[in-house]
Amino acid sequence: MAYPIGYLITFTTYGTWLHGDERGSVDKKHNRYGSPLAVINTGLRRTEHGTLKNRPLCLLKDQRELALQAIMEVCRFRGWFAHAVHVRSNHIHIVVSGEERPEKMMMNFKAYATRALRKHASGRAAIKKYWTRHGSTRYLWTQDSLASAIDYVENEQGKKMMFGKMSRRSHERK
Repeated sequence: MAYPIGYLITFTTYGTWLHGDERGSVDKKHNRYGSPLAVINTGLRRTEHGTLKNRPLCLLKDQRELALQAIMEVCRFRGWFAHAVHVRSNHIHIVVSGEERPEKMMMNFKAYATRALRKHASGRAAIKKYWTRHGSTRYLWTQDSLASAIDYVENEQGKKMMFGKMSRRSHERK
């Protein structure tokens, strides 16, 4: 299988961006690259909100740090290269290279981050779900698209919250 030179992977925290949201959303009919987002539907959004298993999750500073560390750890363990990782209060962007399907990468990122968050959750209310079911996986086939994705994650998300990236040196296996 030919792998792209990278992926832009994005996923949101649980309950913070529901179908029907005024920011737009993706559903089965609006899930192709370049297709329009689903229309605003406050009734659907309200219905989805009523079925949440826990309150919507906004990551606090210490939780963002734990998620960032976990994502960097999985990249080192799997031999993937994290070009840029930005953990926001309600979503995470990762520009990553590696010979793997992006869906599997996303699953690993969520699993490692969930484990780290649960391990350090003492004193906080029990959280059943940390992340939305899927997310966005954009394939980056050219150096220009890779550079553009890195710039987007690093510089176009507003004030940096919790940001990290690997150096080529830290990526080398020992």
